[in-house]
Amino acid sequence: MAKKDWKAKAKALKKQIEALMGGAAPAAAAKSAKPVSPLAPAAFPALPHIAGVEFAAIEAGIKYQNRKDVMLVRLCGGTQMAGVFTRSTTRSACVRACQDSLAAKVPAGAGAAILVNSGNSNAFTGAAGDRSVSAITTAVADALGLPAARVFTSSTGVIGEPLPHDKITAIVPELVKGLRGDAIDMAALAMMTTDTFPKGAAATVQAEGGVVNIAGIAKGSGMIAPDMATMLVYIFTDAKISAANLQKILSRNVEGTFNSITVDSDTSTSDTLLLAATGMSPAAELKGEALKAFEAALRGVMANLAHQVVRDGEGARKFVEVRLTGAASDHDAKLAAFAIANSPLVKTAIAGEDPNWGRIVAAIGKSGAAAERDRLTIKFGDILVAQKGWRNPRYREEDGAAYMKQPELVIAVDLGMGRAKRTVWTCDLTSRYIEINADYRS
Repeated sequence: MAKKDWKAKAKALKKQIEALMGGAAPAAAAKSAKPVSPLAPAAFPALPHIAGVEFAAIEAGIKYQNRKDVMLVRLCGGTQMAGVFTRSTTRSACVRACQDSLAAKVPAGAGAAILVNSGNSNAFTGAAGDRSVSAITTAVADALGLPAARVFTSSTGVIGEPLPHDKITAIVPELVKGLRGDAIDMAALAMMTTDTFPKGAAATVQAEGGVVNIAGIAKGSGMIAPDMATMLVYIFTDAKISAANLQKILSRNVEGTFNSITVDSDTSTSDTLLLAATGMSPAAELKGEALKAFEAALRGVMANLAHQVVRDGEGARKFVEVRLTGAASDHDAKLAAFAIANSPLVKTAIAGEDPNWGRIVAAIGKSGAAAERDRLTIKFGDILVAQKGWRNPRYREEDGAAYMKQPELVIAVDLGMGRAKRTVWTCDLTSRYIEINADYRS
């Protein structure tokens, strides 16, 4: 994509984000506005209405000013819930509470709710963090007439700062009053921290008796190297499906989607992925081929959202697919693929549009995966760069340099050791990443 093209696309998306916020940003906010990633989609997608789901978003002033920073989702009675979460040993109070809620027994036919705030992660806040979660879940449960165990909360932002939960509980009544079925875009906006655009994806499945809809939103830009889930992701469907099937399908599709992306090799303390099925579709309960089709569609939504997170990687200018084949085992395939995708030397070379394939060789060598010099093959897209222990004699540096100028790149590596493979997605590492994270707290 030409530079002028992505600038025009970014400008259009910025206007859409301002419209979602309720109008053009004030002058003070405009001066400090983040540039929209050049890898962003042209616009936030039109997501289908999911029967039985309502959204609201509001400005609570937790950290940010002049923008929505809390969102609420109300889910109808009978909604089935599934989730996966970070395995970080320093996971947040919200994550621990969500895990407890999913494991708890609740009355049959109970509804549910999700409340998310940005600006503060409520992580590593000790007993105060647990009290904040309790206060918020109690306030939402009382307002919506739900069991407290059916209120799921997430927080994202700075670690180690007490969450001013009173700012959230005070606006719960207003959030409830504002709930409506067509405000999923507002919910996506309210979750953003260093994100430069809200993220959404959808799919539909034809099943016996009608159509099943899927719509999902996500936030994430930095601290992205998920472990069991990713960032904050909420996916909604009107499918009739058991809680057991919902959890199985979600769990087995995480590894190839959200657990196959990386921006900076850092796993968040707050990674949460919740999937809610309201059962409000006219279609029959999903079984057999319809269930398989639903799983494929859900996997597509998950992959789409995961890729959008990488495209919004802090300071990213390049979207990179690493295709690792020929590994001796699945474990080795993952080791080698992520060694390439996480290498600062590889990522900075990509940022500089430098076809320095030697850095890929070095990353493989340090990965711990079984590899031999004379079996290794490296390609940039369709360009054969190196094989049989040496640079391809027909490879020209200028061809590699020209390829690196593209906004979307494929690095293909075959280890020649076996049949295992793994594909992961990453981005380049630019000076903008340092600028964002050097003063994140200030």
